[in-house]
Amino acid sequence: SLSRSSRDKGSSSSPAMDNETYVKNRIQELVRLIKVARVYRQDNVPSLIQQGLYLGSFAAASNKNALKSCNVTHILTVASSLRPAHPGDFVYKVVPVVDKEDTNLEAYFDECIHFIDEAKKQGGSVLVHCFVGKSRSVTVVVAYLMKKHGMTLTQALQHVQSIRPVANPNAGFIRQLQDLEKSLQGMPSLLFLNSHVNLMSMISCGVFCA
Repeated sequence: SLSRSSRDKGSSSSPAMDNETYVKNRIQELVRLIKVARVYRQDNVPSLIQQGLYLGSFAAASNKNALKSCNVTHILTVASSLRPAHPGDFVYKVVPVVDKEDTNLEAYFDECIHFIDEAKKQGGSVLVHCFVGKSRSVTVVVAYLMKKHGMTLTQALQHVQSIRPVANPNAGFIRQLQDLEKSLQGMPSLLFLNSHVNLMSMISCGVFCA
């Protein structure tokens, strides 16, 4: 009887504990999302990588005034869940990929590079973006610098990170860039990723990866 009573007490307190943990986790998640949203709103200006080539977040891709002031004419969206914000004002190309290590972004390198080149030939400028402007879009820009300007992977990534410190492709994309480097130069360089830590690098893959 006593044993059963003890078990009953334990089982009756478990749902309450589970509920408390659930609420606590939800609050922490909400606080994280609020912080992310604040940073996202502030990160709304394209970063100039080189003449005619910009890199940024979806907020930057939505900032029509900033885009116009930068003479952006073409927008390369490297994300599956984002739709053109101003389809009547810019030429768009959408690469429908998610930010996961097993995503084959390398398969799109050539068409992305061609899109950037065509925009430049027409006297325009291109914004390459994903959601945060950290992994997918950075990978495409780094591939462009490697293929069109003969940079090593290390040189290209360090150049991008010097302008946009949040830049940090996922490990799968780094491997694909190493494959590209090997095909271009015959030997992958030693890559030391920027250890810069900030709020954006702490975002776990979820809605922001789609």
